[in-house]
Amino acid sequence: MNRPEFDSIKDYEEFCKYYWYREELIEICKAHGLKHSGSKIELNAVIKAYFSGEKILPEKKKVRKNKAVVKELTLQTGLIECGFTFGNRFREFFSEQTGIKPFKFNVDMVETAKVVKAEGDVDFTLGDLLDIYHGKKTYAKYDKSALQWNKFVKDFCADEATKIYSERLKAAAALWKIVRESDMKKEYSHELFEKYKDRLTTE
Repeated sequence: MNRPEFDSIKDYEEFCKYYWYREELIEICKAHGLKHSGSKIELNAVIKAYFSGEKILPEKKKVRKNKAVVKELTLQTGLIECGFTFGNRFREFFSEQTGIKPFKFNVDMVETAKVVKAEGDVDFTLGDLLDIYHGKKTYAKYDKSALQWNKFVKDFCADEATKIYSERLKAAAALWKIVRESDMKKEYSHELFEKYKDRLTTE
């Protein structure tokens, strides 16, 4: 079954059968006057609410006041206020807080910092980010579904049968397009390949 237009989908359960890129979710939310910032997980939550009759509207960005560069970092320091980056200064700060050397930011911290900056959340602190690291809070989760395509290609290329194509990446992309726009599982299998191999042109 090919993926229908969003407006012809009846409920969230049907919506979830299909694969949507983050950019597509943003456009859907924009077109319906909904909040359109955040990760795929957050955008999906907005669309889920929409199907249940609730409209989550775009948030007004909080005004950022111009402040001098923060010299001393504390757990109460605002992430935006201190000009947070993933550089050495902040890596050392979190290393001191956790006792872990070398400290590495996890994917949820990276996603959270990105969303905090995008939405201008001046109340979010370095202490909040530390809580994200320890799993005590959730703000913006890393979207692991973004890895589906990578695994699909890896499994496609691992199948000896796909060597019949001189440009295997293009063939994989053609098969992925068929899967993405259907309600099939977003996984590669040899059976899937056999079913659609005649449609995988690499021109």
